[in-house]
Amino acid sequence: MAEEKKTEFWRWTESNWKNPDLDWRTAGFVTVGIDVGSVSSQAVLVADGQILGYGNIRTGSDSPNSARNALTFALEAVDMPEDRINYCIGTGYGRVNVPFANRTITEIACHARGANFIYGPEVRTVLDVGGQDIKCIRCDEKGQVTNFLMNDKCAAGTGRGMEVFCDLLGVPITEAGDRSFEFNGEEPAAVSSTCVVFAKSEAAGLLRKGWTREEVLAAYCGAMADRIFSLVKRVGVEPGFAVTGGMAKNRGVVDRLMKKIGIERMQTAWDTQIAGAAGAALFAYALCLKGDGK
Repeated sequence: MAEEKKTEFWRWTESNWKNPDLDWRTAGFVTVGIDVGSVSSQAVLVADGQILGYGNIRTGSDSPNSARNALTFALEAVDMPEDRINYCIGTGYGRVNVPFANRTITEIACHARGANFIYGPEVRTVLDVGGQDIKCIRCDEKGQVTNFLMNDKCAAGTGRGMEVFCDLLGVPITEAGDRSFEFNGEEPAAVSSTCVVFAKSEAAGLLRKGWTREEVLAAYCGAMADRIFSLVKRVGVEPGFAVTGGMAKNRGVVDRLMKKIGIERMQTAWDTQIAGAAGAALFAYALCLKGDGK
């Protein structure tokens, strides 16, 4: 009898996209930004300063292969040969492992620049919740960094932590945010532990006590919001608050966080996971305009 495949509740949908209004054949410069994170990798293609297309995939155990796979996925979307690219910049957790990049730029600078593009020049505070760290960035109207603060690499309060909890609770990660509000009565108290290992044990204990999965999700989302808020308030917040990364898609965490901050977050039609790669591609385009591209 064949072994039944275990459901991977943490798994989010990989995607690629093409801008129907742009044609790479008529572009002066085509640049690419590759953002290799600990959990996801993105490749964003930019044609003359506008997003041409992108690929968004799960990061594998091999960073160079993740960079290559993300680029291939993006190129497939726009049906363009790789040799049409004029310049490539790598960024993110694994930026030194993008073998075909012309140079690298830190994810701090790239997320600020990318947020400025996908949310607009009104952005002044950028929160990037990555797979293993949290960054809060202050920037000006040009997307240039004026201040930032980041936590130590740890799964608590990050995308990887949410993946662990979704697997524990048997809740698809794409549903976790909405389901964290589907409970009766008052908002459950946040789980007390800031470590995913211990918080996971605490959550299992709550389930044994009769808590619903939605109540446990609410408790963990609340704990994540608390952890992120402790970082955000240290760097300071200005209106024009944008969230980048996969966690921006989880309203269970972000809505609770914004309630603590007391302002509304900005909205965008773009996939929030592409911000870092978009910023890198835009930096590459600026270098091409200065004569650095091929």
